[in-house]
Amino acid sequence: MDLFDRAKTVRLRTVQDKFLVAEDDEETVSQSRHDSSKNSIWNVEVIIGGKYLRLRSCHGTYLTASDQLFPGMIAKKVVQSELKSIDMSKTDWEPVRDGFQVRLRTRTGSFLKPNGGVPPWRNTVTHGMPQTSRTHEKVLWSVDVVEALPGPHRRSHSADNKSPSGCCDDRKSALRESHRFTTTEDL
Repeated sequence: MDLFDRAKTVRLRTVQDKFLVAEDDEETVSQSRHDSSKNSIWNVEVIIGGKYLRLRSCHGTYLTASDQLFPGMIAKKVVQSELKSIDMSKTDWEPVRDGFQVRLRTRTGSFLKPNGGVPPWRNTVTHGMPQTSRTHEKVLWSVDVVEALPGPHRRSHSADNKSPSGCCDDRKSALRESHRFTTTEDL
């Protein structure tokens, strides 16, 4: 969990240098080489007890391990969903640290997995159990902190850490706030 302790927002990057992206249809999750998109930024919400976290997209939807099989694969789809419309435990991810990277495990033990190959699998994201050592390495994600929590202290794990606004709104507020301080100092 320590890779996420000070993180307010993050980007998750695969071993192939692609970023986890929440598509604008507010349902699909994919991979992209472009990190400049707001869709590649995820708000970090730590669940009570601090073992699990939820990742909220700029659309206000959550990264969710669905029960729906991906066509032609034994893995299941990862989608965006609203908390009120699903079993909340499907949005809980346990970070399992491996050096400077992390594997994100569901409560049922499957891992967040980027897929490659030819369409329709290229740039898709699923969850499942790694079958080989090669697959075991593919489920590693680098955590790029976009915005850290203020202050020198680590995140408190005593309560849900929910922000009422989306990451896109948080970034706009931060820009307005920094502009306000710049303007005040110039006076």
